[in-house]
Amino acid sequence: MAKKSTENLAVKNYKKTGIVAAIVITVAALGVWGVASLNSNSASVADAMEVVTTDAANGANLRIAVIRMDAIQNDAKALADLRKQKESYENKLRDELTKKQKELEKEKAEIEKSQDVLSREALQRRVVDYQNKVTNLQRELTERAQSVEMSFQKALNDLQVKHLDPVIEGIIDKKKLSLVIDGRMARTGADAENLDITNEVIQALDKKVSKAKMETPKGF
Repeated sequence: MAKKSTENLAVKNYKKTGIVAAIVITVAALGVWGVASLNSNSASVADAMEVVTTDAANGANLRIAVIRMDAIQNDAKALADLRKQKESYENKLRDELTKKQKELEKEKAEIEKSQDVLSREALQRRVVDYQNKVTNLQRELTERAQSVEMSFQKALNDLQVKHLDPVIEGIIDKKKLSLVIDGRMARTGADAENLDITNEVIQALDKKVSKAKMETPKGF
């Protein structure tokens, strides 16, 4: 019962002061509490720095490399193989869509011709049946297209985990690299010799694996 009284009082206060004013009052009160809390519990920046060491990477000792992942995706043999498989499935879907579209267009033309022959009920049944076929075709092709994409992404992930990542880690170890940067996020000068190791990654990956296989997508 007390809870109800409190809720009613809150409603009355909102009505009296207005919702915006009530929010402003509440936020202001919270702000005062927050400032007081910070003042009483926080340490100074100098105190916080006591746990930070002076250790940092020395530029003279850093060994840095850049890898352009977009180039690897385009040029590596195994990745090109996966793209061809995906395109093959997508082409099959396009061919089926073209075939089904022609069949449905033919059926639509037949329905239009029979308007003067069929009863209203029979015509309506044919129209509903036609619309259901269109809906089912759209749903089926969409699901199969999604299945192709899922199978492709899974194959990419497997390739990265089993082959690409170990190759990159091996190169990092062999070159004693301190830092590897994704080339899509970096800007390099023309005289940055040996900085871009993308071609070496591609060559090593091609040597490790040149083909990959997608799982057969659902519906194929």
